Amino acid sequence: MADPRSGTVMTAASQGLLSCHACGLLCRPARHRKDGDCPRCAAPLHARIRFSVARTWAFLLAAYILYIPANLLPIMETRSFFSVQADTIMSGVVFLWVSGSRMLAMLVFLASVVIPLFKLLALTLLTLSVQLRSTWQPLQRTWLYRLVEAIGRWSMLDIYVVALLAALVQMQTLARIEAGPGAAAFGAVVVLTILAAGSFDPRLIWDNIDTEHTTNTETETKHD
Repeated sequence: MADPRSGTVMTAASQGLLSCHACGLLCRPARHRKDGDCPRCAAPLHARIRFSVARTWAFLLAAYILYIPANLLPIMETRSFFSVQADTIMSGVVFLWVSGSRMLAMLVFLASVVIPLFKLLALTLLTLSVQLRSTWQPLQRTWLYRLVEAIGRWSMLDIYVVALLAALVQMQTLARIEAGPGAAAFGAVVVLTILAAGSFDPRLIWDNIDTEHTTNTETETKHD
């Protein structure tokens, strides 16, 4: 919203208002406290999520490290009286594709390989742009953050498949399926990316835009 008298952009922060991160209520903190609590849900109020960039980088770095063993180590081990077969994510996708289940293979590949990698790269782009105080495409970056949050839950599809297969095969006596070490690493990657998305504050994207606009307006006013 723009102030018609000064031409500056009026934001909640410029008016001393805080948005509750839990329920979204826009409220004014108590005078005797810098932030205070939300009057509706009693959650602590913060102008911005504290240490947002640092915590997001920490979660992303851990997720990048675990992403390698998650794809290289076996995610599922099939044991029988005659053999032991270990399958990684990609070998499972290849097996499904060769056996004729191409739609399922594409679904597993999308949910277990493409989506986690997309989330890592997208969050890296968002965090880096905020840290560099970039003013590039703020609306598109906000949409990108919302997309990352929306698709996050689908990354756990591979873990659900392993759990379902294990439950079904355990009913038989000649075979047994167990989750491999890759499943733990993969689950950790999913959790870490969810934590990274939760710790990132998308309002930081617009702080640099508002600051630049205010500076430009003040400069134009001085010239006039």
